[in-house]
Amino acid sequence: MKKMIWGVLVLLVLAPFASVQAKTYNVSVSQFVEHPALDAVLKGFQDYMKENNVDVKYTVHNAQANMATAGQIGTQIMGEKPDLIIAIATPSAQTCAQALQKAPHMQKTPMLFTAVTDPVMAGLVKDLNRPGGNITGVSDMLPLGEHMQMIREFLPGMKKLGVLYNSGETNSISSVKLLREVGQKMGYEVVDATVSKTSEVYQAAKSLVGKVDAVFVPTDNTVVESLESAVKVCAENDLPLFSADVDSVKRGSVAAMGFDYYKHGRQTGAMAKRILDGVDPGKTPVETQKELKLHINLKSAKDMGVRVPDSLLKTADMVYK
Repeated sequence: MKKMIWGVLVLLVLAPFASVQAKTYNVSVSQFVEHPALDAVLKGFQDYMKENNVDVKYTVHNAQANMATAGQIGTQIMGEKPDLIIAIATPSAQTCAQALQKAPHMQKTPMLFTAVTDPVMAGLVKDLNRPGGNITGVSDMLPLGEHMQMIREFLPGMKKLGVLYNSGETNSISSVKLLREVGQKMGYEVVDATVSKTSEVYQAAKSLVGKVDAVFVPTDNTVVESLESAVKVCAENDLPLFSADVDSVKRGSVAAMGFDYYKHGRQTGAMAKRILDGVDPGKTPVETQKELKLHINLKSAKDMGVRVPDSLLKTADMVYK
């Protein structure tokens, strides 16, 4: 009898701990489009959570680069009532934030954005250090000055830089604004080639032929999804194409000095764990990824008529042949 009583007492003592350990979090994910960089963000996030023993049940949505679909996903997520919302890329973050504002029952649900260039301009937070409300996250704002200096090493005499982007993406608008500011200091002019959907990327790239010395693709979801169209045009016309994300280099751009988006996802996972453990998202500063990677594609450089400087080859983190 005493053994039975003792066993019951032990179970009663351990029960609260067992329930804590067995907690399964429902996480709803809104990803704007499928392409290697954003896919890597999600993979990095999921791997971090798994490796740190955070039990998560995921509901993953993908808008396939359609803003109307992204809006519908935001509304759908409010009905899922998750413990945490993850929004990958600026358009998805904006639509989820808008849906949150219209859902009184979700006002205390934390939301993390990731792979968002300018969260202030996008209207997601008021201040990077003190976001307020229930939204914070990880920004992929690039140090564009360093990136342009890298392009200058390839093309010391560059006077005009073509930029392919979707003029409807807030993240790209912010990047192009910074590119112009950097260009004024470095002595090059930015020439726009804008698109509204992936099917327009090929013609937009062709419109830059003969007008610019090089083409740059920022972290623009629409253009990156159809990057091969731009690669084809640039290879056919000896026009060097550079990208902001390293995942685009293995797909055909000449080089990028950008972030490892898998690590970006892991960094978002670390923030998510802290918030699920009780940290206030409104008091959690927006983070950035400081470590840059240099990737170079030798075949693309040859196809696009540009020599790779030895100084960059020696310091590259990855060289595709």
